[in-house]
Amino acid sequence: MAIKTYPVDIAAELKTEEDIEGFIEASIEEAKNDTDPKYLVHALETAARARGMLATAQEAEVDRANLYRILSGETDPRASTLAKIANALGYRLTLVKQQADIKEMATASV
Repeated sequence: MAIKTYPVDIAAELKTEEDIEGFIEASIEEAKNDTDPKYLVHALETAARARGMLATAQEAEVDRANLYRILSGETDPRASTLAKIANALGYRLTLVKQQADIKEMATASV
């Protein structure tokens, strides 16, 4: 017998600012070793839907239709636009120097 699964809208489950914050931080942690920005865009899109696309668009000073397009994953958004959206959600984009993996450092010193 097959197991039935149902789609879940994560944004609908994020009821509080703490929920949204936890989701964004978990998404960032999950993607920290991945160079593909799709994880960041997905996290911002989910958080924006949870908070409200119109409110996020207004706070980011981005047209609502453009916000949907930018966060759809179908375009390659500019860093400045992602920074505005992150700022509207209470975050800022920063660059952090990559650290060598601990295992790599241990084997390199042997």
